[in-house]
Amino acid sequence: MKTPYSIRDIMAKKLITFTPETNALAAIQTLLKNKISGAPVVDAEGTLIGILSEKDCMRTIMESSYHDEMGALVSELMSPDVETVNEEASIFDVAGKFLNSRFRRFPVINSDDQLVGQISRRDILRAINKLRGG
Repeated sequence: MKTPYSIRDIMAKKLITFTPETNALAAIQTLLKNKISGAPVVDAEGTLIGILSEKDCMRTIMESSYHDEMGALVSELMSPDVETVNEEASIFDVAGKFLNSRFRRFPVINSDDQLVGQISRRDILRAINKLRGG
């Protein structure tokens, strides 16, 4: 059952994602080209298995410059522990989660752990402002 003010209604649904087999250099180029700070990593079924961040990429560039190679895969760099929110969560529950977190966005998953979107602090602020008549 859909929760009132569900984040499903306000989340971003068209996301750039990577697979574990994506070449690290290609992933870095994609992040730079699209001016994003990270992207979810999903398996063949669309299940969220990690996040690749700018920090993960920086570490790779530093290590590869030392070893003079850049053959790493996203699976070797990504952070596998990902904080997520369920698509049925209310905007108020997610706002509370943002208040207790350093993250600026969360991947949104369904009941099968499949990635269905992303929610940001700005999305929540916009939705709450709209509810308040702004």
